[in-house]
Amino acid sequence: MPLVIDADAHVLEGASFFKEALERWPERISLAGGRWPGVVVEGRRYPEPEGPGAGCPPQHGVAEAAGKNPASVEGVLSDAGREGIDRMVLFPSFGLGVPTFRDLAFAGEVASFYNTWLREWISSAPERLFGVAVVPIEDVPSAVEIMTKARAAGHVCTALPPALRERNLDHPDLDPFYAAAVDLDMPLGIHGAPGVHLPKIGVDRFTNYIQVHCISFPFDQMTAMTALVSGGVFERHPGLRVAFLESGVGWVSYFLDRLHEHFEKRGSWIENGWKRPPREYLERGQIWVTCESGEPMLGPTVGDLGAAFIMYASDYPHWDSEFPESTKPLRERADLADDARAAILGGNAQRFFNLP
Repeated sequence: MPLVIDADAHVLEGASFFKEALERWPERISLAGGRWPGVVVEGRRYPEPEGPGAGCPPQHGVAEAAGKNPASVEGVLSDAGREGIDRMVLFPSFGLGVPTFRDLAFAGEVASFYNTWLREWISSAPERLFGVAVVPIEDVPSAVEIMTKARAAGHVCTALPPALRERNLDHPDLDPFYAAAVDLDMPLGIHGAPGVHLPKIGVDRFTNYIQVHCISFPFDQMTAMTALVSGGVFERHPGLRVAFLESGVGWVSYFLDRLHEHFEKRGSWIENGWKRPPREYLERGQIWVTCESGEPMLGPTVGDLGAAFIMYASDYPHWDSEFPESTKPLRERADLADDARAAILGGNAQRFFNLP
């Protein structure tokens, strides 16, 4: 049986996380009252379930599959066993909003606390559960320091938002961060999330969470890829590995082709940007994505671009996960060769995250 690695599962920061956070920062973090549960950070709800770019109401955020138990390590391991998943890489849930905190010193404190909490939470299963760090990316020196400590503590990736408040991911201010990620051999995972006050890309037109969810994830990733490819980040940092997450794989062939047309016809209009066709950044191992097991464009994308950059992801335990059968379509689909299937199920993620 091939190795199965879930390249984008999520931890739920539960009672142990929020109890200590409330005690540490009582003037900054509080429980949200009124109609929706959640927390209030610096006067803003996380998640914000109403208004432009609305996030998921917390009571509806978790998959409804019977018997799931994401609240404990034992439960997560049991759920992974039901799916036949050997290893899980755990991205944040609430923690995805840390880059949006207005007080950068506070953001750094929360990021450090989160990374330590996560490392302790998964410490009883070091061969099966792997953590993704968060950083206060608006403060680049602090982000480098916190990422360095997270790498030393054993985290296998660092999460980044698709864009910053006033800067895109190709802003030269971020180059020291990317250089540090290369030096640390730390891959980066671009992960959006509605309702946690990340920059809105198109979703300001919608207040219904389902409409927001449809738009935000793919548009976020296209924005991030445009910045990193055309803005020259991959050219300046050829050792940088970046995964574009939770948008499936069907958009990648289309969008790389669109980027290529602009590179070919007007690429020189971007000063200090791309120096080669966009596909070359994928071919040299800088662009990675996750897929959903049953998406119809997986086979054609493999036929166009190969399988070496695609990783299986479940999005466990969020509401749109197919748990406990998220691996089944990938195991059974007839449009993939066995070697491509094995690579997507686990081999690629093992390489991207440098897992044992």
